[in-house]
Amino acid sequence: MSRWSASSSARRGTQAQSLAWSSDGGYTWTKHQGNPVLDRNSAEFRDPKVFRYNGPPGSYWVMVAVEAKEHKVVIYSSDNLREWHYLSSFGPANATGGVWECPDLFPLPLDGDEEQTKWLLTVNLNPGGPNGGSDGQYFVGHFDGVAFTSETTVTDGSSQTAELDACHWLDWGRDYYAAVSFNNAPDGRRLMVGWMNNWQYGAAIPTWPWRSSMSLVREMSLVTDRGQPRLSQRVADEYRKGNSLSVNTWSDFPIDEGIHHLDGGAPVEIIEVTFSPGSAEEFGLIIRGKGTDGTRIGIRPSNNRLIMDRTRSGNMEFHDAFASTDTAPLEPASDGSYTLTLFIDRCSVEVFAQNGRVTMTGLIFPEPDSARLSLYARGGTATAPCLKVTRLAEPPVRIAGPLVLSR
Repeated sequence: MSRWSASSSARRGTQAQSLAWSSDGGYTWTKHQGNPVLDRNSAEFRDPKVFRYNGPPGSYWVMVAVEAKEHKVVIYSSDNLREWHYLSSFGPANATGGVWECPDLFPLPLDGDEEQTKWLLTVNLNPGGPNGGSDGQYFVGHFDGVAFTSETTVTDGSSQTAELDACHWLDWGRDYYAAVSFNNAPDGRRLMVGWMNNWQYGAAIPTWPWRSSMSLVREMSLVTDRGQPRLSQRVADEYRKGNSLSVNTWSDFPIDEGIHHLDGGAPVEIIEVTFSPGSAEEFGLIIRGKGTDGTRIGIRPSNNRLIMDRTRSGNMEFHDAFASTDTAPLEPASDGSYTLTLFIDRCSVEVFAQNGRVTMTGLIFPEPDSARLSLYARGGTATAPCLKVTRLAEPPVRIAGPLVLSR
């Protein structure tokens, strides 16, 4: 430990990658005596993700990490996890309004066809998200074992004012950051989880005795959408198993102008709904409602936008940046309809629109008894051909973050 401490003191102000291993399932760890194993003499070299690559160049370990302020993902290889060799770098590209962090690189078959496998490079950004603060973006392309080449780059990243709607976002909400996937998940699934918070207000959210939690685990797939490869996300099926108290369904529910309260409602539930636009300028759901409070999840068909309005979501006074109306581009299905699935927890909502083509995650802090569910329309009418509400017995199991945040 003295050698480790001396080395740490000598390296103050820089970041490097080190190696440790566990022989008891992660309860205790042994640090490699030759640490650090990779040093770029940089103050912003962090967040390694390591996986085993097998391809035409050979079989070896690959590390993706970031030079955060340079908006660059750096790629290295190793045969033994101790000696690392530089392969290539990617970036700047697309959104560069803040530092790049927490990269990931993995393959996904396009439309389930293993012969059409592509690679996804994800990288998280803080600040500079499409609705402010922290967020994550992704690129689709090819990895040949040495370099990643993107098919979906829309800007070279030279400007921090890129058209954010044109970038590909892991999530359009305020509260999905530092998302990284699991390697070697059962059944070949690519599962990803993110930190459900935002560095704008992460140290101020009103929770106790914990602060921050992780999102629900998502299963990732790659689909063709309007001729282009796009990420599709769904909550892992395990969350639906053996957890429901009741299920209510409605068919062809007319939504006249105004707010229409539904029977029931619970702090923890899954809502699945399809909307057919009528004459309304905006329509959607109000969740976790009480009195005039509630969080609006709506659609504006005139400009094809999904909306999360938490300006009346409950406790918002803890930080000036929290109350917000966030939006995302959302194209209708071929029949003009919009389909949403909402996973609502006691202080969060995760929205999956159009079969997970667009997702939006937000923290909310309503009163404990704020459980009313409503449909609404503004400036006209709409219809909900299908509405299903599943009340859950207990909140989904989550991992809680630390009480004190530091960077």
